[in-house]
Amino acid sequence: MAKRDYYEILGVQKSASKDEIKKAYRKLAIQYHPDKNPGDKSAEEKFKEATEAYEILSDDQKRSTYDQFGHAGLDGMGQTHDFSNFRGFEDIFGGSDFSNIFDNLFGGFGFGGSSGGKRKNVRTGSNLRYDVEIPFKDAIFGAKVEIQFSRQETCPACKGSGGTGKKQCPTCGGLGQVRQSGGFFSMAATCPSCHGEGSIIQNPCKECNGSGTQKKRVKILVTIPPGVENGRRLVISGQGDAGPGSLPPGDLFVVVAVRPHKHFERHGYDLYCAVPISITQAAIGGEMQITSLSDKTIKIKIPPGTSNGKLLRVRGEGIAVISSQARGDLYIKLIVRVPEKVSKRGKELLEEFARIEGENTSPSPIPLSEIERM
Repeated sequence: MAKRDYYEILGVQKSASKDEIKKAYRKLAIQYHPDKNPGDKSAEEKFKEATEAYEILSDDQKRSTYDQFGHAGLDGMGQTHDFSNFRGFEDIFGGSDFSNIFDNLFGGFGFGGSSGGKRKNVRTGSNLRYDVEIPFKDAIFGAKVEIQFSRQETCPACKGSGGTGKKQCPTCGGLGQVRQSGGFFSMAATCPSCHGEGSIIQNPCKECNGSGTQKKRVKILVTIPPGVENGRRLVISGQGDAGPGSLPPGDLFVVVAVRPHKHFERHGYDLYCAVPISITQAAIGGEMQITSLSDKTIKIKIPPGTSNGKLLRVRGEGIAVISSQARGDLYIKLIVRVPEKVSKRGKELLEEFARIEGENTSPSPIPLSEIERM
C-alpha cells in the first residue's frame, strides 16, 4: 500500500512554515492520541501516521530530501522512525511532562518498542549531549572527529549492582513505577524512591555510594557524514551514561556547529561564491579559472556583455545528496569591479571607446525589481 503524502496527512500546504506544521500536528496528536481513544486502532494508526509526518517535516534536512525525492529518498536515508529518540514534544506541548508521556507511549505502539500493542517501558542510562564545531569543508566532505567528555560508567567494584542486601521498594511495591494521571492522560512514572529498580540497597557500595556507576573521562571517534548541516544532531548509540544494574547505556547526541567558510556559502545542496571581474572581461567576455571547495581548478567562460551580479552555474560541483549519486551545483556570482584609478593611456582608450560605441547621457530609469533579480 502506497504511503500518503506527509503534507496531506497534516493538512498543510507544501509551503507551510514550521509553526504551521507544528500547529497542525499538535491538533492531530491530541485528537487521535491512544489514551483519548482507548481500543480504537484507527485512531492509533492516524496518531502514528501524523507523528511520522511531523518527524520528517520538522527536520530541515529530511524535509528537503522528502521534497526532492519523496518517500523513496527517505528510504535511502535508512529511515526507521524510531520516535523513542524524538524530542520535539516539549516544544509542541510546552513541557517535559509531555515528553515523558510520549516516552512511555512509544515503547508500546510500534515506535522502537514491542509491537504487540502492550506498553513496554524500556529503560536505559541517561542520554548525553556534546556540541562540536567543525570546519565548513569537513561538513561538506565528511570527517572523523575525536571528542572527549565525561560519562557514568559501570562501577568496577560492585559491577553495577550498587551493593548488597537488596529488598523490595516499599513505595512502588517492586514495580519500579508509580502511576500518575493528568486529564485524559494516564502514565507510568519512574519510582522516586528506587529510581525504577523495584528494590532498594541496604548495604551500598563504598566506591559508588550505591549508584552502581562512576564518572569517567572518555575519548571516542565520531564520524561526521558528508553533507551534514549546521545544527544537525548525530546519535551515537550506547555512548551515553551507563544504566544502573544491568540496564543498557543511554545514547550520545552530538550537535554539529559548522564554521562559516571564507568564500563559499551553502544553500541546500548548492554552493555559492562571488568572483570579481574587470570591466573589460564584462564587456567583451573571456575565460578565467577558479579553485572549487574541493581544490579543483575549474575553467569559467564569461559571456560578452555580462552585467554586475550575473550568476553562472557549474553543474555537479555542489554538495553530495545524502544516500544518492546526485550532487548540487556551484553558483558563481560575477562582480564587475571598476578601477578606482586609471592611467592616462587607459583614460584615453576608454574615452575613445565611448566615442566609438556611443554613450547614453540621458538614460531612462529601470524598475528596482529588475535590479533585485541581478
